[in-house]
Amino acid sequence: MKIKPGKYFLQGNIALAEAAIKAGCLFYAGYPITPASEIMEHMAKRLPEEKGVFIQMEDEIASIAACIGASWAGVKAMTATSGPGFSLMQENIGLAVMTETPLVIVDVQRTGPSTGQATKAAQGDIMQTRWGRHGDQEVIVLAPNSVQEMFNLTIKAFNLTEKYRTPVIVLADEAIAHLHENLTVKEGIEVFNREKPRKKEKRFFGCEKKDCVPPMPSVGEGFDVLVTGSSHDEYGVRFTANPQVHEKLVNRLVNKIRLRRKEIIEAETYMVDECEIGVVSIGCVSRAVYEAVELAEKEGFRVGFVRPKTVWPFPEEQVEKLASNANFILVPELNTGQLIKEVERVTVTKKKEKVIPFNKIGGGRMISPTEILKEIKRLSRN
Repeated sequence: MKIKPGKYFLQGNIALAEAAIKAGCLFYAGYPITPASEIMEHMAKRLPEEKGVFIQMEDEIASIAACIGASWAGVKAMTATSGPGFSLMQENIGLAVMTETPLVIVDVQRTGPSTGQATKAAQGDIMQTRWGRHGDQEVIVLAPNSVQEMFNLTIKAFNLTEKYRTPVIVLADEAIAHLHENLTVKEGIEVFNREKPRKKEKRFFGCEKKDCVPPMPSVGEGFDVLVTGSSHDEYGVRFTANPQVHEKLVNRLVNKIRLRRKEIIEAETYMVDECEIGVVSIGCVSRAVYEAVELAEKEGFRVGFVRPKTVWPFPEEQVEKLASNANFILVPELNTGQLIKEVERVTVTKKKEKVIPFNKIGGGRMISPTEILKEIKRLSRN
C-alpha cells in the first residue's frame, strides 16, 4: 500500500505509519509491543519499498538509541511503543532533548503499571510524557482522537521535530490505534525539513538568541560537529562544571518551546464563550464527549469543551477561557486523574474547586456519552 491523495478505510496504527512515510521518515527501529505492534509490522513492510531502513532491535532502549543515531546520519526517524517500552526510552529521550535530535516517538497507551492489561485502552501516560525524564526541559506531545488525526498529527509531529530540533511524542491510545475509520489524504501535504548549516558555520548548539534553533549538520558532511549529552557550549564542547554554560544551554532548550507556544499549540474548542458547563478531555474519551454534548444540549444544558490536540505544551489560554464561563469543569479520563491536575493548575485563580474528575480504569472500559451526561446532570443539581 502506498498512500496517495484520496479516501481510505484504515486502522489508526496503519494510518500513522503511512503518515510517517508521507512525512519523509526513512528509518524505523523498534521492538514489538501491543497495542503498537501494527505500526512496526507495517513499517517493516513499507520502508524497504521506499528505500528506507527498518531494524528490529533487542529492546526499546536500543530502539530509540538507533533512531538518535539515524537522525544524526541525516534521515527522519521514528519508533513506536506502549507504556512499559516508553518507560525504558526515557533516558535516551533526555539525550535527544539535550543533543537537539529530531525524532518522533509514538506511545500507544495501555493499562499499567508494569505489564498491566496489555491490549486494553488506558490514558495513564499523560504525565510520563511530560515528566518522565530528569532535568529541566519542555516537550511537545500530540494526542489524536481519530484515524484522520493519527495521520494528520503524525505529519505535524515530523514537521515540529524537524523545525524545533526536539523529540516529539504522539500520544495515542489502544482504542484509537485499533479503530478502523475513514481517512482522507489531501493533495499538497506540507513537509518541513531541518535547516542545514552554511559552509564554515560552526555553532550547532546555540547562538546569541535565547530561543534559537541552530542548524543541524549530518555526520560525515565535514562540519566536525561534537554530539554530547553532557552540558556543552554552542560548538558542542563539554563544560561539566561551568554554571553559566549550563544555564545558557538549558534556558535556550526550554525557551525555544516556551516562547513559541502559540505556534505549537492546537486545541479543538466548542462553546467556550457561552457555556455553563465545561468538559476537558483527550483521545478516545473525547469522542464520547461529542455525543454527550449533543445529548445535554437537547435537555437544555449549555456545554462547552476543550480538547487539547497538543497536550504539552498545555493549551492554557483555551482552558482558562472555558473556566471563566463555566460553573464547573468535568474532566473524564481513563486513569485515576492526570489531565485534571493540569486543568486545576491553570484554573487555580478561577474555579479550581469546581474542577471535577470522572475516571474509569481497567479492562479497557470506555467512558460512554450517557455516563458523561449523567454526571453533568448530577453536578448541575448540586
